[in-house]
Amino acid sequence: AAHCKEFFFCGQEPFVADEYIERLAWRTPGGGSRGGEAFDPKRLLEEFVNHIQELQVMDERIQRKVEKLEQQCQKEAKEFAKKVQELQKSNQVAFQHFQELDEHISYVATKVCHLGDQLEGVNTPRQRAVEAQKLMKYFNEFLDGELKSDVFTNSEKIKEAADIIQKLHLIAQELPFDSLMGFCCYPLSSPGKYHDLECQLIQEFTSAQRRGEISRMREVAAVLLHFKGYSHCVDVYIKQCQEGAFLRNDVFEDAAILCQRVNKQVGEIFSNPETVLAKLIQNIFEVKLQSYVKDQLEEHRKSDAEQYLKNLYDLYTRTTNLSSKLMEFNLGTDKQTFLSKLIKAIFISYLENYIEVEIGYLKSRSAMILQRYYDSKNHQKRSIGTGGIQDLKERLRQRTNLPLGPSIDTHGETFLSQEVVVNLLQETKQAFERCHRLSDPSDLPKNAFRIFSMLVEFLCTEHIDYALETGLAGIPSSDSKNANLYFLDVVHQANTIFHLFDKQFNDHLMPLISSSPKLSECLQKKKDIIEQMEVKLDMGIDTLNCMIGQMKHILAAEQKKTDFKPEDENNVLIQYTNACVKVCGYVRKQVEKIRNSMDGKNVDTVLMELGVRFHRLIYEHLQQYSYSCMGGMLAICDVAEYRKCAKDFKIALVLQLFDTLHALCNLLVVAPDNLKQVCSGEQLANLDKNILHSFVQLRVDYRSARLARHFS
Repeated sequence: AAHCKEFFFCGQEPFVADEYIERLAWRTPGGGSRGGEAFDPKRLLEEFVNHIQELQVMDERIQRKVEKLEQQCQKEAKEFAKKVQELQKSNQVAFQHFQELDEHISYVATKVCHLGDQLEGVNTPRQRAVEAQKLMKYFNEFLDGELKSDVFTNSEKIKEAADIIQKLHLIAQELPFDSLMGFCCYPLSSPGKYHDLECQLIQEFTSAQRRGEISRMREVAAVLLHFKGYSHCVDVYIKQCQEGAFLRNDVFEDAAILCQRVNKQVGEIFSNPETVLAKLIQNIFEVKLQSYVKDQLEEHRKSDAEQYLKNLYDLYTRTTNLSSKLMEFNLGTDKQTFLSKLIKAIFISYLENYIEVEIGYLKSRSAMILQRYYDSKNHQKRSIGTGGIQDLKERLRQRTNLPLGPSIDTHGETFLSQEVVVNLLQETKQAFERCHRLSDPSDLPKNAFRIFSMLVEFLCTEHIDYALETGLAGIPSSDSKNANLYFLDVVHQANTIFHLFDKQFNDHLMPLISSSPKLSECLQKKKDIIEQMEVKLDMGIDTLNCMIGQMKHILAAEQKKTDFKPEDENNVLIQYTNACVKVCGYVRKQVEKIRNSMDGKNVDTVLMELGVRFHRLIYEHLQQYSYSCMGGMLAICDVAEYRKCAKDFKIALVLQLFDTLHALCNLLVVAPDNLKQVCSGEQLANLDKNILHSFVQLRVDYRSARLARHFS
């Protein structure tokens, strides 16, 4: 059985029956081929039977042990349950005893409190009597004029002496002077002794502050708290804090550092640190900063407006930044209002008339910038018309010769300067920034509008509008030869400048007026400016007349009658005429200049007008000549080249007009028998018959009976 038990529990792995049988057979002699032995089934069977019997015996033994353990476990469970019940009963008894003890303790505590109150009621009068006795003793010493007590002679007990004198002083002040006791107590009620001690305490505080003894300063300050001179102690502290604190040029940074240092220290010294710190800040603002601001501003207030405004903006900004830093400290309940009042007290005299100084400076500065530019060009400004938009529209409607007086020669000068514009916009930008910072919130939109009006006056009216008027006056007449069309350069620069103006309007003016009624007023003013400039640009359409005049001059000078009726029909070597080449070259340059000078819908509008006039010119020009067969072919080549040029316009109507003109030119070369078929084609079918007839009449063979018969 022992062998069976050892074999059965030999492994720690989970029991597997098949493996168990294999191990048993392997260990039985003759149970396998181990060692070359022959297999012996009887011996193996015998081993299995014996092993089974051993297992049965072991099973019975284990079963008895299990039953014994179960009985023991049940017995112990009953004993444990009985023990738990006994513990519960003991716990209930202990809880009852605890409640009784708690009630007894409460009763005793009540008795003790009552006894304490009785003892305190007896002890308090006794203590008062003792203190009164001590005061009477000290009072006698004052009456005798000899202070013998250690509390008065020992300088280290100044705190106790101060407390005694404070109490005697209050008692003496309550006694009437005309009584005997009051007369005797006069030395105590008079300022002498009281103030002498105050001075000693303040001197002790001052010495402790210089030595950096925070604990001594706190002790003396606590004593002085009950004296009238406590505020003087605070003043001394504030004064000594500032000694050596403002040695650098940056008074604002020095003030911030000082307040930061004092903020860490003041809570360890005074019982009311926020009041002391607020008083220090008030002293800095009213003394140091106000004096510094006054010195910086009064120097330039009447002599240099530019420097005055820069200094005012800089000082106000640095003061408000300092105020923002001080907001981190505990200064009482409403520190925002407190600091705002301090700032207002410093700058109120300068901010009241700020906008007047700003507008005056901006006006003189802008005028100087413009005048300096015109002086550099040796140009004397002319007076320009100011009839308003309706007057300009009337002039546009009538298409007059621009009633600005005699035409002037600008010598290619546009009288527009990027440098001038940048300077004006920069000055205005700085003015907007100052206005935002220095204006009262209620006056901000109104002040911003006044600055915007200055920008409109000097940039839009005095510079851009003047340049447009001058450019209009410089447009040559349509019959001028070699005319220089500088007005398009004016348009190009004016367009660029106005984009800069519009950017500043959106970036710097809009944030200042976006939530005020001034917004609509500014938008209307801007709209009027744009409309006025667009009207003048429309008036500049007369430039197109000059372009057409230049084309006429080229055609008149370069086009010959023999171009379309050559003497030798069989010896024509050119693809298109010289006049066509020069006109197309000129037109392409003008189209490019128009695209560079304008943007948006204005480009298409002007190019359409120029394209229509260009077509009309070529149409009328072709009507002036007679065409042989080869000349007609050359005319078709010219029109084809004109049509290529028209594609650069990128206007559908213009290209359609030249397509039709090209189809009309086919009538100059088509065989007489095919005339009717060509005239009824897609491009010519909708044209008036007189137009078709006028082109057929240009053929040199028109008078032949055959051609007239086919066309009729």
